[in-house]
Amino acid sequence: MTEPQPKEPQRSRAVFSTEDFRLLREAVGTHLHKVKDLPESTKYANLYHRLGRVA
Repeated sequence: MTEPQPKEPQRSRAVFSTEDFRLLREAVGTHLHKVKDLPESTKYANLYHRLGRVA
């Protein structure tokens, strides 16, 4: 009796599309204008730039 061959792991699928990243970047950019005077604005600015590198 032969042992069943192990299946290859399935390739993981992307959660977000390129279009999703563009939409998220636009939304973060809009929010960034609203919070520009708050200390957390730096975090949103960094996220905005990281999303730009992905899309």
